[in-house]
Amino acid sequence: MKKPLALIITALLCAGCAPASNTTPAAPEPTTATPSAPVSLSASSGPQAPGGTVPATIGLSWDQKSKDAAVEVAGKAMADFARPGTEEKQWANDLARWLTVQATADYSAVDPANIPASTVTGKATLTVDESNGYGVIAKVPTNAGSYTLQLLRTGQEAPWKVNRLTPPGS
Repeated sequence: MKKPLALIITALLCAGCAPASNTTPAAPEPTTATPSAPVSLSASSGPQAPGGTVPATIGLSWDQKSKDAAVEVAGKAMADFARPGTEEKQWANDLARWLTVQATADYSAVDPANIPASTVTGKATLTVDESNGYGVIAKVPTNAGSYTLQLLRTGQEAPWKVNRLTPPGS
């Protein structure tokens, strides 16, 4: 027991005799920032894309085919959603074909018995933002009121997928 204690005391005494280091930070050297590329303009001052053109992936055009497909998916998704008497696993599997990956995860724990709607009572109507071909909002009437569905797609020919189903009054 005496040897370890003697070693610790010796180490502390040696550390106390060592010269102190200089802890004063060095003065920072002045730097000058130089841009590596020209500054892009804001949306109101002109295009931000190189050469002044908008890349093809920025926007998708709306056409009647896109609108019809969104209405169809919204209606079918809501019909599969509004089945409170369906066994949970069957309900989740049927609904998943209409959902985004995130929505599939979000709705996987839903108990269909808690869904107040049991019937779709009319055709979906769309609220279209002509400048955004990647997403659309659909209202689908049910016997419990109109649900709001957010639909997304990844490209012009990509299928619409439901990302969110919002009950009436929410």
